Amino acid sequence: MRPKVEIHIDELVLEGFLPEDRFRIGESLEKELSRLFQERGVPESLTAETQIDAIKSGSFEVAAGARAERIGRQVAGAVYGGMKR
Repeated sequence: MRPKVEIHIDELVLEGFLPEDRFRIGESLEKELSRLFQERGVPESLTAETQIDAIKSGSFEVAAGARAERIGRQVAGAVYGGMKR
């Protein structure tokens, strides 16, 4: 049985993106994080009742004209990677 993971993101700071894309980026982020947890599992740094106050996921490059869904997937990958540190 897989462990239950609940993630609450209180604030996500993204600079340089259109404000109207925020909901699509957020939805894509949520879907991709779910996929990453299902396929790759829970990072070992997360134990029962772990609370992380901040994740420094670093930066990444976004192709010019990238759609919000693609951006959300990239953000999710960076967040998941940040949890493994």
